[in-house]
Amino acid sequence: DLGDDEKKVFDEEKEHEEEEDHHSLGAELIHSSIHTIEFVLGAVSNTASYLRLWALSLAHAQLAKVFWQKLIIEYGAETEGGMGVIMIIATYAAWFCATFAVLMCMDLLECFLHALRLHWVEFQNKFYGAEGYLFEPFDFAKAEKDE
Repeated sequence: DLGDDEKKVFDEEKEHEEEEDHHSLGAELIHSSIHTIEFVLGAVSNTASYLRLWALSLAHAQLAKVFWQKLIIEYGAETEGGMGVIMIIATYAAWFCATFAVLMCMDLLECFLHALRLHWVEFQNKFYGAEGYLFEPFDFAKAEKDE
């Protein structure tokens, strides 16, 4: 004869077995195929997104090269003699400021936001399924009613 606790556990196990769905082989194959397609598309999408960061770094290198050629080579090396040295120093300072302003300040912010988006949107989709409870913000009035 089973005790009350044992009957309760036995009944819960029986209910759990009845709740499980049994699918046919065809349904399982279709379900597996859909998940496989979703995984492959997600992998390609994530790889392409990380490649965007690499392309962004290549663009930054080319932009620094353009600044160097326009400021130092074309304007700084134009003047000869003592004034040429002053012009090289002035154009180097302008190149440094332009490179710092564009490549460091603006692009660091851009890369930070891009990486944040990649991790939040594309990396998190591997772990977050949204299969839990609907979010309800805490409400003092509702909490008082429940008491």
